[in-house]
Amino acid sequence: MVQLHVELNFTCCVYSGRQSRSVRGGVCICQKDFSNKADFFVMNIRRLAGPGGNFLLPLSPRRSSFTESMNFAAQALKKIPNGVKSRLAGGIFSASEMDARLATLRDYMGKKDLDATLLTSYHNINYFSGFLYCGFGRPYGLVVTQDKASTISANIDYGQPYRRSYGETDNIVYTDWKKDNFYTAVRELVVKDLKAEGKKIRLGIEHDSMSIERSEKLEDFVPECKGNTVDVGVPTMHIRMIKSEEEIQLIKNGARIADIGGAACVEAIDEGVPEHEVALHSTQAMIREIAKISPDIELMDTWTWFQSGINTDGAHNPVTTRKIEKGDILSLNCFPMIAGYYTALERTLFFDSCSDASIKIWEANCEVHRRGIELLKPGNRCGDIARELNEIFASKGLLQYRTFGYGHSFGSLCHYYGREAALELREDIDTVLEPGMVVSMEPMLTIPEGHPGAGGYREHDILVIEEKGSTNITGFPFGPEYNIVRK
Repeated sequence: MVQLHVELNFTCCVYSGRQSRSVRGGVCICQKDFSNKADFFVMNIRRLAGPGGNFLLPLSPRRSSFTESMNFAAQALKKIPNGVKSRLAGGIFSASEMDARLATLRDYMGKKDLDATLLTSYHNINYFSGFLYCGFGRPYGLVVTQDKASTISANIDYGQPYRRSYGETDNIVYTDWKKDNFYTAVRELVVKDLKAEGKKIRLGIEHDSMSIERSEKLEDFVPECKGNTVDVGVPTMHIRMIKSEEEIQLIKNGARIADIGGAACVEAIDEGVPEHEVALHSTQAMIREIAKISPDIELMDTWTWFQSGINTDGAHNPVTTRKIEKGDILSLNCFPMIAGYYTALERTLFFDSCSDASIKIWEANCEVHRRGIELLKPGNRCGDIARELNEIFASKGLLQYRTFGYGHSFGSLCHYYGREAALELREDIDTVLEPGMVVSMEPMLTIPEGHPGAGGYREHDILVIEEKGSTNITGFPFGPEYNIVRK
């Protein structure tokens, strides 16, 4: 006989043959001879209350499929060391690079008396561990203490997070069998590993990545940190803003591959060709080139926005099925993603011909672009650069057509994560440019429909700030002299 003791705060549906019995809360004792391993199993165990709910496993003198099912359902956390860890973080970065990043974070934690840090954003988990997760609605994390680092991943990913969590970084997996097992993992790493049960814990978290709901759950599961959390989102952003030599090399590779994507766009442009076909041709070319960089690289997120006509009015407008027509203004935007790192090429083009009104606006934007490139030097302030470029547009009566800042940082970021907001070329940013920063210059003007020269004009180059100046790592030419495409 097997005895099942179900106690407190869950729902259990037990099936045997054609009969079923549902138990919700309270205590239930079920007894039956389960010698036939196929005739009894358990489905749908769901905790209804907080961490105190209990689920006692079946008591059996012999192993049965029922016992296995119950053990399976009760398991909140596990480790899945499936396969060999990546030799290089993200297929790119060395051990010394990753050790230096963690050392910088731990140094900051020491200065702020943080017992542990819980990182939850795509960009920070990727930056400090080499693991870029696929959230799909589930939370992920990286817990760092002075002695240990461990990623927290969902069971759906199985062993991939372990393989991609570089070097000393461990990995703990949470299951879906009980609600909020993620926070059980956080407690395991923050409280139990530090032997801090019942003690006050000073915990670093990312305020811009933790919703109110998730912050409340964190305090429910880890009451030791209640009222004692510190934001590390902004400090880690400043850490990421200064790039290492290995990061700069990756970004240079990305700029080179973006140029390849741009050439593929031009190759595909022709009358009657829809935007999406041009974008596909570009993206495929970039992915194939990225695949050559490392045998251990993951290929994800690389994309192209290719816009034509009125669709050029917004910098982030999606690709459509609109077909290219003669005289169209075109916007080429290629984004190779390597190990979670973003690079870009953006250019204005015209197909077959370009009106005098369009040439005038295009050349004005190129003039600002050239002056902006000259201003990207160490010691210059982001806000001052923006204001000087504003004066050029204003002198031409075009300032009202400007739509966003003049440039931004690069690194562990994408269109859905990682914006390093303190390094943007906007009037409200006081950051001074330093060696090791990587910044774009990308002025844009949008002239509304019905006006001469209507459309969106944008150029985009990437510059590495150095001790005595900067280096432009974008090679694709810009301006009317090069980018009126005739076929």
